Amino acid sequence: MDEVLLRSLTPGVLTVLVRRGADFAAAEDAVQDALVEALRVWAADPPRDAKGWLVTVAWRKFLDATRADTTRRRREDRVAEEPAPGPAPAVDDTLQLYFLCAHPSLTPASAVALTLRAVGGLTTRQIAGAYLVPEATMAQRISRAKRTVSGVRFDRPGDVATVLRVLYLVFNEGYSGDVDLAAEAIRLTRQLAARIDHPEAAGLLALMLLHHARRAARTASDGSLVPLAEQDRGRWDTALIAEGVGILQAALARDRLGEFQAQAAIAALHADAPTTEETDWVQIVEWYDELTRLTDSPIVRLNRAVAVGEADGPRAGLAALAALDASLPRHAAVAAYLHERDGDPATAARLYAEAAHKAPNLAERDHLTRQAARLNARRCR
Repeated sequence: MDEVLLRSLTPGVLTVLVRRGADFAAAEDAVQDALVEALRVWAADPPRDAKGWLVTVAWRKFLDATRADTTRRRREDRVAEEPAPGPAPAVDDTLQLYFLCAHPSLTPASAVALTLRAVGGLTTRQIAGAYLVPEATMAQRISRAKRTVSGVRFDRPGDVATVLRVLYLVFNEGYSGDVDLAAEAIRLTRQLAARIDHPEAAGLLALMLLHHARRAARTASDGSLVPLAEQDRGRWDTALIAEGVGILQAALARDRLGEFQAQAAIAALHADAPTTEETDWVQIVEWYDELTRLTDSPIVRLNRAVAVGEADGPRAGLAALAALDASLPRHAAVAAYLHERDGDPATAARLYAEAAHKAPNLAERDHLTRQAARLNARRCR
């Protein structure tokens, strides 16, 4: 091997590396490594273009060294950023993340959908079910929301109403769906109610607590659903009920009624009744009237039909139900219940079976199937 040739080529190779962007010291090291490699391999396999070979190998050596140095620096930075031994500070930015995702550039509906997907952890199907739209429609809505906020600075938080809506939907999915998110929604709503002076934040917290107080009684030991009328009220959490009622009363006293306060008032009337028969259904209907005025929601009207059936009889409930779209979720289940109370088990059994086919989760489907089987068995006796 001609070492004189190697030495003569070194300045030219070094110049090429510097022109390519390598700093001089790193280029020198890379060229020296390439020379060592040349001494090792050229004796057995000399290249046709010695300078080209050296440039290629030196550049690779430079890139390898740069990557290794970057990786080392990252490791050192991570070590430097590690917290000191001991308890970690209690920092929770989850609620702030909810506000940031409710970005002013989005419509409230799109902001809610995006936050439920990105932060709440709900699937597109679960979000679509909450909004009563096809899954494909909701997927498009979320995709549009992502495109809207791509490249946008998240330094302008959204409004409280949007965040409240997200927390409400997260709680509902945790309370009745396949993913247990109820406790997390309550935790975040507690934080929100403590930070801001907003009656609807208090109303939402009261609503969550009153519903969560009944959770232990909602399922039997085998996992099957237990309807409200059949629940063991001794298993209801009286401490949560008392807390929820107290928060609700303070919110209502401010005379700034909103939908969450109205829903909480209905939940409080259920919680206050020793038995189903002693429930103040007339007052519950009045609260549903307020809620209808506030929201004009078809689901509210559906629930109101049940309350009317309890307050004024099943035929009055069926009359209220007749004004609603039969494609509404749980419409068939409500119709089945009212027909059974009206003394029409055949129609009720058929509707229970129809409702079971449309049920959003396995527990509800099994419950409705058992209801249909119970009525069919009674008719065959």
